[in-house]
Amino acid sequence: MSSGNHSVSEGEARRHKVEGPRKHIVAFVLSLALTLIAFAAVAAGEINTQFTYIILVGMAMIQVFVQLAFWMHMKDRGHMFPIIGIAFGVIVVFTMVIMASYWVWW
Repeated sequence: MSSGNHSVSEGEARRHKVEGPRKHIVAFVLSLALTLIAFAAVAAGEINTQFTYIILVGMAMIQVFVQLAFWMHMKDRGHMFPIIGIAFGVIVVFTMVIMASYWVWW
């Protein structure tokens, strides 16, 4: 199956047909729910501040995975280099935070 200069394999065409809007709607609702949970944790004001931070960081991490998997399509095949790049960036940032912490403490 080809259209103009672009050729699409049969498996790729089938995957795009099957995917449909259902997964995008689920991801959108999940993103809204995670945002509302984080907003409610802050708006409540009666929750312990440290627990609120834990909720915010947890919801943010889940939100990142939802965004990468559903909106950026990182769950699909052929995205190994962007995933490696993101993982390398996370390792570099984590290392820099630890190094900065030791630098400030000593």
